[in-house]
Amino acid sequence: MEPVIEMRSISKVFPRVVANDKINISVAPGEIHALLGENGAGKSTLMNVLYGLYQPTEGDIYIHGKKAEITNPNAAIAMGIGMVHQHFMLIPPMTVAENIVLGHEPRKFGFLDLSRAVERVEEISRRYGLQVDPRAKVENISVGMQQRTEILKALYRGAEILILDEPTAVLTPQEITELFEIMRNLIKEGKSIIFITHKLKEIMAVSDRVTVIRRGRVVDTVRTRDTNPQDLAAKMVGRQVSLQINKQIGVPGEKIMELIDLYALSNRKLPALRGVSLEIRRGEIVGLAGVDGNGQSELVEVIAGLRKAQSGKVMMLGRDITNYTPRKVISCGISHIPEDRQARGLVLDFNIEENMILETYYQDGFANGLILNHKQIEQHARRLIREFDIRPTDEKAFARSLSGGNQQKVIIAREVDGDPELLIAAQPTRGLDVGAIEFVHKRIVGQRDRGKAVLLVSLDLDEIMALSDRIAVIYEGRIVGAVSASEATEEMLGLMMAGAAG
Repeated sequence: MEPVIEMRSISKVFPRVVANDKINISVAPGEIHALLGENGAGKSTLMNVLYGLYQPTEGDIYIHGKKAEITNPNAAIAMGIGMVHQHFMLIPPMTVAENIVLGHEPRKFGFLDLSRAVERVEEISRRYGLQVDPRAKVENISVGMQQRTEILKALYRGAEILILDEPTAVLTPQEITELFEIMRNLIKEGKSIIFITHKLKEIMAVSDRVTVIRRGRVVDTVRTRDTNPQDLAAKMVGRQVSLQINKQIGVPGEKIMELIDLYALSNRKLPALRGVSLEIRRGEIVGLAGVDGNGQSELVEVIAGLRKAQSGKVMMLGRDITNYTPRKVISCGISHIPEDRQARGLVLDFNIEENMILETYYQDGFANGLILNHKQIEQHARRLIREFDIRPTDEKAFARSLSGGNQQKVIIAREVDGDPELLIAAQPTRGLDVGAIEFVHKRIVGQRDRGKAVLLVSLDLDEIMALSDRIAVIYEGRIVGAVSASEATEEMLGLMMAGAAG
């Protein structure tokens, strides 16, 4: 059977970096082909070449057996290739239908025919099982619905081959299940899908074949049914990876932090925290579980000094630090890995070494009055790059140019290197590959084992159960229960997360 797409000996070289090195990959008609690799392995670069966002340094692309010159995304779209990027490209104040038809608007008497646009969107939605409200504004719909809008946008433009770049990174477990159903519907309708991911469980659940890329080269292409997660992890990272978290039983010590009856409002000025009380002790990891949007983000922001508490107290080692500024919170021994690395964790147009000192640039060693000590800052960054395996290893590389996983490593390096008494880790492994996840988990457990306290906030229940010593569940802005991790079951936590038990 002739491949729908064949990429032959594709290389893409940037200054100082070979992102793709003579890659060969083919996609069969009607298959879900997974592209697996570590962060920075070159997966997204390869697909950006296929979509015309980059031009290959060398190599050829064939579509349905014919050599294709894909000079830009419009050329890719004309050849039936659609791409849904990890960071969506939608215009929030516009409706779903307006976003989908933008640039290809149906017209009547020279004007936009909005009712026809809505009709077409509903038609495609029904055909592929993508339930969306065409009249809803994008700014008012969930992340999962935004992703469906992006998929519909590609289908509306006639995509036969869909590239999905890390499509599950921002979805809830339920939305991931729904996405997989949509992908299967698309395949039944004759589409082909390239699925970029580093999540082994998802590859095993939904793909037909998988190509593993490591450091810009293809390691292997295998049928999914002929492999297993352990084998794929080893190929991806180049070594055996432990998919289990090995940690000793924790021995909690003195109380590091106590939250007392905290109340706070959301960005929309609605109650987000309704009397949260929780304590975190030295030498323990407290996991905060809950469905997204139940107050986790607001709680972390109140502790970190990024949001005002209306009432209640944040006590750190017996000292009241409620509504301290972020700098004062840091000076009290609290470090914060934020859930949104791009908006809160990094200055994307600063380089790695500048991002490494965002919280400490004014301290002795890095500065002498108003003058920065650039040599010291550079040495500091180089040490952390080595220690945390950040790629590329160039401290002058801009944060914007790093893969999502390496951006996360820069943040974790900065926050852990500060030797905090309390580490707040909010979604610390969101969007990371197994090798990086293993590394981050070891760092978090290492903090606990050094007698520090950790508050772990994660939407990944497996991660919460595997890492935590104690698990607190938040529901509608209240802690509805706290249990020892050794006694917790998925069913018990699931009921508490839904507000049905506790």
